[in-house]
Amino acid sequence: MSTRPATEMSPTIGDVGGRSVVLAYGSVAAEYEALQTRAAVFDRSHRGRLRVKGPRASEMVTGMVTNDVSALAPGQGCYAAALTAKGKIVADVRVFVEEDGVLVDAPPRAAAAWAAMVKKFVNPRIAPHNDETGALRDLGIFGVTARHVVSELTGVQSPALTALPPYAHVSVQLDGATMLVAKVPELEVEGFELIVPADSFTALWTRAVAAGAVPAGLEAWDIARVEAGRPEWGLDMDDNTIPQEANFDALHAISYTKGCYVGQETVARVHFRGHVNKHLRGIRAAGMDPLRSGATLHDEAGNQVGDVRSTVRSPRLGAIALAMIRREVEAGAALIARWTTGEGGSAEDAAPAERRVDVAVLPFSV
Repeated sequence: MSTRPATEMSPTIGDVGGRSVVLAYGSVAAEYEALQTRAAVFDRSHRGRLRVKGPRASEMVTGMVTNDVSALAPGQGCYAAALTAKGKIVADVRVFVEEDGVLVDAPPRAAAAWAAMVKKFVNPRIAPHNDETGALRDLGIFGVTARHVVSELTGVQSPALTALPPYAHVSVQLDGATMLVAKVPELEVEGFELIVPADSFTALWTRAVAAGAVPAGLEAWDIARVEAGRPEWGLDMDDNTIPQEANFDALHAISYTKGCYVGQETVARVHFRGHVNKHLRGIRAAGMDPLRSGATLHDEAGNQVGDVRSTVRSPRLGAIALAMIRREVEAGAALIARWTTGEGGSAEDAAPAERRVDVAVLPFSV
């Protein structure tokens, strides 16, 4: 299913989790520059959206995620992880509590697993639930002027938008349709996402561009995401990852005072009795050539201490990446990234390659 907005440009198209996405509308550098200095508009519709309804919806979702959804009032939201029974991440989700239920969205590579988990644990007679990925679409506006663009689109005043806490949201009526306007801290710039009926999306996109937002694709998004240190499910974390390894404490995605939930024992044991042996960190290399995803990381003694995950070429920072690194490796440490290279793909063509990298705290500092 394509989630591309109508546009006069000739976008570059890719696939994420079986969904068609725009990688770039033209110049990635120009799209990134707009994000940093003005506002960029992104089609975020490739994420999965599922709504749990009824008076017990918050209770049902709370029992499946690491954060305390039951403590939230309508109009509030949070970031959280859904886990296996052994405490590994099935999906990272964004939760938006509404008057009559809970809207949850998940990244494209994890959306099916989240939907399966809801089907397994939520009795539809207690809390009806529907996959609304096709019925709803998601338009993201990020950047220093994002609040002004969103205000022009929705009628919500800029100060009110700015005052929203992370994942808090308001419901707005526009042209007979209801949209959810949420403040989201996905990038290190101010951002809002407008979740709207699918048939309202194209007109809203056109209006966002007319209001000054520059169309931007996934490549520009990923540069800013890596700079912000935000892990993506399926790239930087998966169902072998414990939430604390992916910095979910720093992302305010775990409650240690709420009631029971799937996978709680592992998360609580790590928090109260021990520590994880590895965690997500940033790495930087000289120059602009991107680092190799999947490269292994080694200390000065040659011991493997991690591996490279998402890699980007940042216009401001050069070659940067997210990497899973053993906890004893401190920020500022120098490591060697190693991989094999070769054109033919055979063992005979493979040649070793390496590059020095420095470990950085997240988010990256400019």
